[in-house]
Amino acid sequence: MFCQACGATVGDGVAFCTSCGRPIVGYSVGGAGGPVSGVAVIAGVATSYAGFWLRFVASILDGIILAVPIAVLYGLLIATAIPEILRNQGNPGAIMATILPRLILFEFVAFLGQWLYFALMESSSWQATLGKKALGIYVTDIDGNRISFARATGRFFGKIISGLTLTIGYIMAGFTEKKQALHDIIAGCLVMRRS
Repeated sequence: MFCQACGATVGDGVAFCTSCGRPIVGYSVGGAGGPVSGVAVIAGVATSYAGFWLRFVASILDGIILAVPIAVLYGLLIATAIPEILRNQGNPGAIMATILPRLILFEFVAFLGQWLYFALMESSSWQATLGKKALGIYVTDIDGNRISFARATGRFFGKIISGLTLTIGYIMAGFTEKKQALHDIIAGCLVMRRS
């Protein structure tokens, strides 16, 4: 076994590198019955990989949190269109010319807001969105470090690919060794749970 931070050789069952002091990625905390699968020590704290259902609930919480500002934005855009729609009753072309740019703006701003929410929160010192934080899970790179904004952005856009696979990319989190979804693998991330 070797330290992924400095490359020094370490013995089996060693939690921290004797050369640089960094935690050994993949180190398992064992009990009397041997190592516990899916439990690792990262930055001196026992953690485990967050599984599919925990991540699913966190995504529902994040969806609820994001729904509020998105609904307010949608309401504002529609409210500003109502006077023009009423003025142009009987003229479908004018009504479409009023609604279509607002819908395009809405989609753009909603997508931009979601990207910034996930990328900024997951690259922050929290390493988690509000939904993840509520459930005690957080995002790291493969070495257990805080991810950069660029990596968090890659993870966010990787979710598009996870969705395009008929959501199999998301379901992978329930079956892969480190509970990684496809977008986690693409971005080189782990979703961990504090034990």
